[in-house]
Amino acid sequence: MDNKVVLITGASRGLGKEIAKKLAKNSYDLILNYNNSHEEVKILQNELEHKYGINTLIYKADISNEDEVKDMVNASINKFGKIDILINNASIAIDTTVEDKTVNNFKRILDVNLIGTFLVTKYVSRYMLKEKSGKIINISSTNGIDTNYPESMDYDASKAGVISLTHNFATLLAPYITVNCIAPGWINTEMNKDMDFEFKKNEENKIMLERFANPEEIANVVEFLVSDKSSYINNTVIRVDGGKK
Repeated sequence: MDNKVVLITGASRGLGKEIAKKLAKNSYDLILNYNNSHEEVKILQNELEHKYGINTLIYKADISNEDEVKDMVNASINKFGKIDILINNASIAIDTTVEDKTVNNFKRILDVNLIGTFLVTKYVSRYMLKEKSGKIINISSTNGIDTNYPESMDYDASKAGVISLTHNFATLLAPYITVNCIAPGWINTEMNKDMDFEFKKNEENKIMLERFANPEEIANVVEFLVSDKSSYINNTVIRVDGGKK
């Protein structure tokens, strides 16, 4: 039987990289999207192909650019003939005071995190509908639900929008394609490695488990959602934050 094919956006580092490792271990073929980190994604590709014997395609695309998204999806179909699963993981953050936020920076956050998720889903789902089969998993954040930080209000708004997209695409693509969302809390990724110690301790004290998640703990939830064990889960937001006090 052919391996299932998964497209992961933002796959070169952080959570995307961990998801790629988890799925490669389970014999999924992977399309690894990236925008800036070519060396990192090339190292990841070599590691996964040699360790697990899977087929991969690495593809540079700014997911906020519609033409680049179309080209990426077409290249993926040309190589694999299908995309069974889409994981919308790519996102960026630019935390500043409200006074320092610019319109251009705010728009860039929305362009990548929200419009990018829309564009990739729009073009991938066309092929899924032809097959009458597919799974889409969006990575949002508790910031899009009830964890508010004024310094990241643009990021928070984008992640709330991802949850809204999840519900709308689930409605649009039913009954053939399931669309679900994961909303992680704090994760120990490269993005947070230089966090102020006192701030981190304060944030950990707000969590029942009193620590940030390891990326693998979020990837475990993705692993479940892409599997056949999640066949009756749809239009759902799964919060993975260690419990909010």
